[in-house]
Amino acid sequence: MSSDFEAYEQDFGTLTAEITNKIGRIPKLGGEEKTQLVLNVDKQLEEVRELMEQMDLEVRELPIQSRGMYQSRLKSYKGEMDKLEKDFKRSRIAYSDEVRNELLGEDAGSSESQRAHLLDNTEKLERSSRRLDAGYQIAVETAALTTGDIFRSTSKREILNKGREKDGASTAAWHR
Repeated sequence: MSSDFEAYEQDFGTLTAEITNKIGRIPKLGGEEKTQLVLNVDKQLEEVRELMEQMDLEVRELPIQSRGMYQSRLKSYKGEMDKLEKDFKRSRIAYSDEVRNELLGEDAGSSESQRAHLLDNTEKLERSSRRLDAGYQIAVETAALTTGDIFRSTSKREILNKGREKDGASTAAWHR
């Protein structure tokens, strides 16, 4: 089974090398050729996503003893995939800036750096949102657990108070 995973790894390496090469060429091309290359890279990225899904399925079918090693390799590939997608977005931004510069002239100058900065900030915002969601989930779970503890404590307190009342009543009756 690990031979299937290794075959997927080779395919992953080949595809990512091709994609990296094409991403580097996107800003240098123009017109229809550039558009076709962007579409081609988009298709190849989809192939890599599907390949990673296959790799993930292979890892899940492995025995637990050897699963950890393959999971860490897969995690590394996912990181590489994220970097490729980020680079592709940036190359597309550069592509759209060049088209706009052709149409509007040089007035649209520093837009590429602004877009890259905006993209970075958007990614930071998404990460922060995920952290906030995780924190909220922990708070909800903690509140649920605490409510259960308080309910149990209240029930125990009521039982103890009833026991004291009965004990007090029986002690008072005994002293009479």
